[in-house]
Amino acid sequence: MSESDREANRFSARAARYARVGANMGGVAARMAGSRLFGGDDRDASNAAVLAQALGGLKGPIMKVAQLLATIPDLIPPEYAAELQKLQSEAPPMGAAFVKRRMQAELGPQWQSRFGSFELNPSAAASLGQVHRATTKDGEALACKLQYPDMQSAVEADLKQLEWVFALHRRMDPAIDTREIAKEIGERVREELDYEREAKHAALYARTLADVEEVRVPRVHPDLSTKRLLSLQWLEGEKILTFTEAPVEIRNRLAVAMFKAWWHPFSHAAVIHGDPHLGNYTVFSEGGEARGINLLDYGCIRIFHPRFVGGVVDLYRGLQTGDRARIVHAYETWGFKSLSNELIDILNIWARFIYAPLLDDRVRTVADGVKPGEYGRRQAFEVHRALKEKGPVTVPREFVFMDRAAVGLGAVFLHLRAELNYHRLFENEIERFSLETLDRRQAEALEASGLPRPM
Repeated sequence: MSESDREANRFSARAARYARVGANMGGVAARMAGSRLFGGDDRDASNAAVLAQALGGLKGPIMKVAQLLATIPDLIPPEYAAELQKLQSEAPPMGAAFVKRRMQAELGPQWQSRFGSFELNPSAAASLGQVHRATTKDGEALACKLQYPDMQSAVEADLKQLEWVFALHRRMDPAIDTREIAKEIGERVREELDYEREAKHAALYARTLADVEEVRVPRVHPDLSTKRLLSLQWLEGEKILTFTEAPVEIRNRLAVAMFKAWWHPFSHAAVIHGDPHLGNYTVFSEGGEARGINLLDYGCIRIFHPRFVGGVVDLYRGLQTGDRARIVHAYETWGFKSLSNELIDILNIWARFIYAPLLDDRVRTVADGVKPGEYGRRQAFEVHRALKEKGPVTVPREFVFMDRAAVGLGAVFLHLRAELNYHRLFENEIERFSLETLDRRQAEALEASGLPRPM
C-alpha cells in the first residue's frame, strides 16, 4: 500500500471503529455467553433480538459479515439467522458536499468535466459504498459505485471484533470448527474493497456469459474507475420480487436465467457469484415482457481451482448412482479431512438436501411441497445433532460460498415459485464435463480478464 494512500488500514480509524462496535457488542456478548449462545437455549429468541438491535445501529462492514453468517447453514441457531437476515446492510448516505470531495480524491479537481452528468444524491446505498447515476460525455447511462471513506480500516476492525463469535462457537458448540470459515469470510470481504478487482470480475463474467442471452452484464468504464470508484454501464430493470405474481411461464423464465447466471460460470470457468442477494440483480424486459436478469454487482466473486468443480460433479454423480467411493473422493477433493463413515453419512444428509432438485428428473418446485419457512431446517437439525455426537468437522473454506450460493439461489426459486426440471438444466451445464477442458477455459478467461489463477 502506498504511503500516500490516506485511506489505507490506519490505526486511528480502526481504534475509532473498535470503540463504536465494542460499545454495542460488549454487553451483548456477556449476555449470550451466559445463556450458551449456540446451545439452543429457550432464551435464544430474546438474545437474537438483542444482537440484531446492537448490530442494527452500527451499519457498515459488520452488517455484511453478520448477514453472511446468517446464510451459512447450521453455523448459528435459526433464531439468530432469522434476526440477522432482517438487518439492512445500508449505511447512511454521504451528503452532496462529501460526495464531491470523494470524487475529487478519485478523479481529480476537474472530475465533473469528465461526465455528461452526475447525480450527487445516491440511487442506492449499501454496506461498503453507494451508487450514483451519471452519464458519459456521449450520453451513455452509468452506475457509479463510490466507496465510503476509511472502509479498509472499518473492515479490519469489524472482522477483528467478530472473531469472538467464532471463538465462542468453538468453545460452546464444537460440532463445526469455524476457523477456515473465518479465513474465507475475511478474504472475500477484503476483496470487495478493491474496485479494480471487481472491474476484472465484471469483465470475466461478461466473457463467460457472452452466449447466455438471458443474462446481461454491465460494461466497465475503466477511464472513470479507480480502486474506490467503479463506473459501470447502467442497466435498466425492475426488482425481481415485482414478478412473484406473474404468470408461471414468466417466473420460470426468470428462474432459468438465475440458474444459468450462477451455474454456467461455475461449470465453464470455475467461478461463482457468492452473493445471490435480491439487490444484486434486476429483471430486463423486451417488448413489454420480462426476458431475463441484469447481474449488477461483482464484489463477492469466488474463483475456484478446477478440481473443486470436479468435486461438485463427482458428488452429484456419486449420489445419483449410489457410488460411495466417488462421494468420499468428492469430499476429500474439497478438503474435508479425517472422515469416518459416520461423518460421511452426516455430510450426505446435507448433500442430498442441496442436490435433491438436481437429482430429481421431473418438473418440480425447489421445496417440493415443503413450506418455505421450514425448507432445510429439518436437515440442518439432523446434521447438527449428529455432528454433536460424531464431530467435530472442519468445513473447508472453499465450501462456504458454494453452499451460500446454493442456499441463496434456492431462496430465489422459492420466491418465484418456479416449476422447472432442475435436473435437465444442471445436466446441460455439465454435459461432457472434463477437468482438462475446464482448466483450459478458466486459464483463457482469467488471462483475458487480468485475474490470477487460483492456487
